[in-house]
Amino acid sequence: MIKDKNNTINLEEIRQKAYSSGGEKRIQAQHDKGKLTARERIDMLLDSGTFREVDMFRTHRSTRFGLDASHPFTDGVVTGWGKIEGRLVYIFAQDFTIMGGSLGESHGLKIAKIMDLAIENGAPLIGLNDSGGARIQEGVNSLAACGEIFQRNTRASGIIPQITAILGPCAGAAVYSPALTDFVFIVKDTANMFITGPDVVRAVTHEDVDFETLGGAAVHVNKSGVAHFSADDEESIFEHMRWLLSFLPQNNLTPPPYVVPTDDPQREAHELDKIVPDEPQKPYDMREVIREIVDDGEFLEVQENYAQNILIGFARMDGYPIGIVANQPMVLAGVLDINSSDKAARFIRFCDAFHIPLLTLVDTPGFLPGVDQEYNGIIRHGAKMIFAYSEASVPKVSVILRKAYGGAYIVMSSKHLGGDLNYAWPNAEVAVMGPEGAVNIIYRKELAAAENPEKLRSDLTNQYRSEMANPYIAASHGYLDDVINRSETRNRLVDALESLRNKRVNTPPRKHGNIPL
Repeated sequence: MIKDKNNTINLEEIRQKAYSSGGEKRIQAQHDKGKLTARERIDMLLDSGTFREVDMFRTHRSTRFGLDASHPFTDGVVTGWGKIEGRLVYIFAQDFTIMGGSLGESHGLKIAKIMDLAIENGAPLIGLNDSGGARIQEGVNSLAACGEIFQRNTRASGIIPQITAILGPCAGAAVYSPALTDFVFIVKDTANMFITGPDVVRAVTHEDVDFETLGGAAVHVNKSGVAHFSADDEESIFEHMRWLLSFLPQNNLTPPPYVVPTDDPQREAHELDKIVPDEPQKPYDMREVIREIVDDGEFLEVQENYAQNILIGFARMDGYPIGIVANQPMVLAGVLDINSSDKAARFIRFCDAFHIPLLTLVDTPGFLPGVDQEYNGIIRHGAKMIFAYSEASVPKVSVILRKAYGGAYIVMSSKHLGGDLNYAWPNAEVAVMGPEGAVNIIYRKELAAAENPEKLRSDLTNQYRSEMANPYIAASHGYLDDVINRSETRNRLVDALESLRNKRVNTPPRKHGNIPL
């Protein structure tokens, strides 16, 4: 301890020792890698002057493998609370300059304490990860601390938003905590995540791979889907985190934050006539549709580079946050497959947990066929979307833009899964399958015997489209609540969401459902 001439502990000096982290050399090494220190990260993310630290003087209590020689303050993680845009958040930031940010018993229990405070006080939890993983020298105590964190991640799920940023290494057991949180950010080049590192992979499977190829940002935003957002540097990550939080409530008992709108709620969306082609097979970018109908064109897309045949993200309608799920005709014609089903289902469940209404924009030819999809469980994965939409009790509004065929029609927030208000544009096609496919099956004998099968096929296709695939048939059965013009899409959606703002649903008592994982 640091004592003055009267043999008393000097608070300011001991605080300064804690602030110095692992010392100047290690701080410089952190900066040389393009990384900020734990406290620099917290200062950059939070509103200036709002951070209040807890457990600054906590140290480890291990004595084996040389650990008794040093007991650094904080034990390699800075914890506390602060504010973002004036709203309370709890936060922890691992300090790589102290024992590589490794997670030992005291380190883990510090995180667990701040998680308990976040849950009990109903505020978002933010984790800034930069760690070599479990502290090997502490053995099972380190693993026990990991487990304490996992248990709290699970308990907090659906109660408070949990957000993680991967800003350096994240390996072994430690990767499961980020995976249990709602949104994961990862910085490019300097951060990575994996269960086992390159050396272990090389020894066990004989695959020669480096850190970036095994678990870098590109892997997790493009292939695995573990990460939801990535950016080139930490400052951009923090800006994006603040933007995300602007859509989210403090907890499951408070409403999402309202912002006074600057966009006319009754604005007509005439650009939709130019954006969306009439031809059912012609691609277009669904993002342009979303930006045309939401407030000020602001759309925060989630998992932009993963399962790109479906879009998910946050926007506002008349100042109120909404979650959007939309087929993307630019990629695989907007079909549903294994990865897109998983992506959408988890997002739907997040929105439902935090009272964020769901808008579903539909333009899909169905589920992706193929042996690979069937072998890998498209039935089970597609069922996740059915479960998520059916379970969701938030306001659910949908619009069929061009086509909704087969099981995909049912899955995309249809009336049959509890959709509150379901609309379609006049040219929308709603059927078991596309007109061409339907004609080939229904009239296969007639087509085989016809002198001019192509003309007959064309005539029958047009007949099927006009008699069976138009939206008025679905509307006549009450499956659609209205057929609307493209230009009135925005104002009709604003009115629909306003009418559902106080929606209440009584659900039967149960411990929980059993989603087909």
